[in-house]
Parts: sequence; structure tokens; C-alpha cells
Amino acid sequence: MMNNPERPKAISIKNLVKNYDEVEAVKNISLEIEEGEMFGLVGPDGAGKTTSIRVLCGLLHPNSGSAAIFGKDTVKERRVAQHFIGYLSQKFSLYGDLSVDENIAFFAKIHKVKDFKERRDYLLEMMRLANFRKRAAEKLSGGMKQKLALACSLIHKPKLLILDEPTTGVDPVSRRDFWKIISSLNKEGMTILLTTPYLDEAERCSRIGLMNDGKIIALGEPKEVINSTDMVVLEVFTPKIRESEKVIKNNTNFEPQAFGDRLNILTKDPEEAFKIVAETLKKHGLEIIEKRVKAPSLENIFIHIVTQTTGN
Repeated sequence: MMNNPERPKAISIKNLVKNYDEVEAVKNISLEIEEGEMFGLVGPDGAGKTTSIRVLCGLLHPNSGSAAIFGKDTVKERRVAQHFIGYLSQKFSLYGDLSVDENIAFFAKIHKVKDFKERRDYLLEMMRLANFRKRAAEKLSGGMKQKLALACSLIHKPKLLILDEPTTGVDPVSRRDFWKIISSLNKEGMTILLTTPYLDEAERCSRIGLMNDGKIIALGEPKEVINSTDMVVLEVFTPKIRESEKVIKNNTNFEPQAFGDRLNILTKDPEEAFKIVAETLKKHGLEIIEKRVKAPSLENIFIHIVTQTTGN
């Protein structure tokens, strides 16, 4: 009896490079995402996240390397690959003068879904939009627009949902509701790839890739990435936060990270670090009001890795 061939990955990216004229937006990245994962691609604006997504969706051709969706090359088999994808872009891209129902009907027609009404009603209930189905899309709130866009992207029952910064500009309540929907879809088995600049959102994902300057600089489960440096945070409170940050940066080997009225310093030896920092600040007429040691956040680690890799 022959063994079944290995199932293709939901997403497979190999040595992907994408340039815009002289600008290298994506720099030789490789990545595999398993079916059923919720994967977060995390990084600041300009990191290369959206360009990578557009290549995956077959909207851009790579300069070199390849990308495949469930084994289908996004260039050579673009139409087949796109059929697997539900895509939600950063910007609201629906028709404002059409109603909620009309927008969903339009996208059902694009995807050649004929008997879509039961699916539409299910999605509207899930998005809590059933009472607004006759309202024009342009009359919806920001959060409701995003949920309508999500419903449209799901009407053809895609195997892969790609979300490009889906909660940017959305109010906190809508953001929470949106995440409940995403989590429930993932629990039902849908593969989800999302990009986000929000590191608290990244921690909800099963795995993440930290991206900066066109490169993936860390990859793994959120806890793995956080624990990868084997460091803790020395948090110090000082009344002159900016001046203290500058003094520590210029006179020690530490990388102070300012958060409000406190400085976070990643270190493997918090007692020795506090001694050095306190003595350095004292020499410059500055004081520490309070200190504590805590586990690092993903934001601490991301800033640390970016600093290490760029030297900034």
C-alpha cells in the first residue's frame, strides 16, 4: 500500500524578493505556515508586510523566489491559488452606495457562488450585522465596515483568510469583537494570516514572524520569541525620563526603552544592571524613584531585536 503524499503547506514562501525600482521591499524571506494556524506577521510601517501579502494574493509578481498557497504557485497558478483565499485589505474597499446585502451579493457573484443566501445570513449573524442589512455601507461605523468587509471575504468559504492590519483605526470595542470572530474562525479550522503593528494582537497568534526592513528577524510561538533572549526587564521610574534615557544610552551598554514615566532595560543580571544604571544617573544629577524586575513583553523583545539587527 502506497503512502499518501504529504499535504501541502497552507503557505510556502521560498527566498522571496520584491523590489520597487531601487527599493528592496522584501529581502529574501522564507516561511511556511501549516493548515489551521493563526500566524501573525508583525512589524512597523515599511517593514514589508503588505508587499509580502500582495505577492501571496497574486497581486504582485516577485523579482525572485516563489510563493504558494496550498501547493499552488501564486504566479503560475494564480487563479487557482486565489480561489483558496479570503482577503481583507487595510483600506475599506467595498461599495459605499450599496447596502450590506448588496455588497455581499456582489462578492458572491465575483466568486461565482450561486446559492449564497444561507451563508450570507450566517455571516451577518456572526458579525452582528443582521439588523443593518439594508443600510448603505458608507453609513456604517468603522468597525461595522470592517466586519462587512470580512463577511464579503468569507462568502465563498475560503481555506485561507488573509487580513492586512484589519483593526487599524477601529475603536476598542469593535476591535475586541473583531478578534472574537477571528478566533472563532480559527477554532473552526480556518488558516489565518494577519499583519499587524500591534504587538498585543500578535500575542494572540499561534506563531509570529517579527519583520523589519524587509526581513523576518524572529520566528516562532510568541512565548518562544519572548524567551529567546533569556533576559528580564529592569524597570526604573525616574522624574526626568528623557534625560535619563539619553544618559543611560550614551554612558552604558544598555538599550533603555521609554514607556511613559519609566525606563525598561533588558538584562540577564538585573542586580548588576541596577547598580550600573543608578551610579550612572547619580553622576549626572539624576535619581531613581522606584525599580522592579519583571518578565519582558513582546514589545520589549521586538525593540531589542530591531536595535541589535540595525544598530539604531
